[in-house]
Amino acid sequence: MLTLSGAMSTAASAARGRHFRFHWPLLAALALALAGCMPATTQVAGADPADPSAKVAHVGYRSTIAPYSSLRPATPAPWRDRNDTVAPQPKQDR
Repeated sequence: MLTLSGAMSTAASAARGRHFRFHWPLLAALALALAGCMPATTQVAGADPADPSAKVAHVGYRSTIAPYSSLRPATPAPWRDRNDTVAPQPKQDR
């Protein structure tokens, strides 16, 4: 497609009687090369990241396992007593 557009532009220039040939792909490559020289940061985004006096949010640390507490070694209780504490209470009306 780029070749076709370049050929059409050259043909149009020749039809008009101009001797100057406009190479727009060359101009596009020059524009891209010059765009690489532009600064990467802008003031639209906020403070300059390279500024050491710029205010930033506080960084904190929260442990992902903070509520963890080890339950081992635990002394085993008699199973009958532990079972009776969690078993449903018998109904008194029967």
